[in-house]
Order: sequence, then structure tokens, then C-alpha cells
Amino acid sequence: MSTYTILAQAVENTTEEKNSDFLTFLHPVTSREEAMEQIDQYRQTYADANHVCWAYVIGNTRQPQTQAFSDAGEPSGTAGKPMLHVLTERDVGNSLAVVVRYFGGVKLGAGGLVRAYSGAVSEAVNRAELTQVIPSQEIQVVASFAHEAKVRHLIAQHQGALLQVDYQADVTLNISLPITQMPLFTQQVVNETAGNAVVQEKIMNK
Repeated sequence: MSTYTILAQAVENTTEEKNSDFLTFLHPVTSREEAMEQIDQYRQTYADANHVCWAYVIGNTRQPQTQAFSDAGEPSGTAGKPMLHVLTERDVGNSLAVVVRYFGGVKLGAGGLVRAYSGAVSEAVNRAELTQVIPSQEIQVVASFAHEAKVRHLIAQHQGALLQVDYQADVTLNISLPITQMPLFTQQVVNETAGNAVVQEKIMNK
């Protein structure tokens, strides 16, 4: 897991290529179902358009949870795929791109269509606000009662969230921690407890 960026808010942009209008919409989405609902709305809203092409990518663009695209009647590979390529290359995760085309009477050819659709999405991305996502890891710290306060202080210091505390022979703290904080947190727990605390990256079932 690594940090990645996602689309923060919706963006609209319009471009023109040889009298054809390209209306571009970027929407934050977190699932395929949400993306398809948005696409259906655009199909209804722009039912008179020649093409309603789309592409979406959910999660980290380098390791997406799911992604898909549609040329919506344009020649294969000239619309949806170039649109998706822009989203992935620009690291716009959790995003849906919809491009509505009104044909202006001049055919663009395959190369022209690729440039028009990728350019339309690229211009919209230029106006977009992205948010960085830092994945978290659930871990478990087992420490003595004497070291509990120190461990709690380190959890707060490293932007962790305390999920559950179990008191038995020792104190077991289940926490969620940003992965970027893991190495330093683990090192400091060991140092602060003189090596008596145990940090496990995977919560063990009892």
C-alpha cells in the first residue's frame, strides 16, 4: 500500500474540436454502482447528444480496485480508453469522467478522436482539486500496564486511532495507523518500552 490521490470535487469543462462540442464532467465516485448511476443520469440528461463516453477508476490508479470505460458508439479505442489513460496517468483515483459529444459535421478520424477525448479530460483534470489518501494499517501493540501511557502517547503522536483495548496479563491495544508512520512508530515503541512491548502488523484472533 502507498499514498495516492483522489478527486476531491466535481469539475465541468467544455472544449471544441472542428465544430464538435465536448462537454466534460469529472465526478468523485467510490464504487462501480455509483459510477454507473451517474452515467445513466448523463445519458438521460443528454439524450440528444451523439455520444456519451465514459471512464472510471476506483481506488489507487496504480493498483485500482476496479476500472472500466466505454466508447459509446465511437470507433473502438478512440474515446473511453484514452479518457481512462488520462485518469490513471494523472493519478486521479476515485473518479468518473464523462464526455458528451455533439457532432459538428466534420469527422475527426481515429487520431483526432483520441486527441479530442484525451484532451477534453486532461483540461478538466487541470482544473480539478485532488486529495491525498494515506492508507492505514491495523496493528496490535502488547505492552505491560506500566508502559500503557507511553504507548497511548505514541499512538496520538503518530496520528493513530485507538480501536480497542484489552486488559489481561498485559495490555493489548488494537490501533489503526497511517502506513507512513509505521516504521518510526514501531521503533519508538521498542525504544520507549526498552524492548518489552510487541508490535504486530496483523491483529491476531484469540
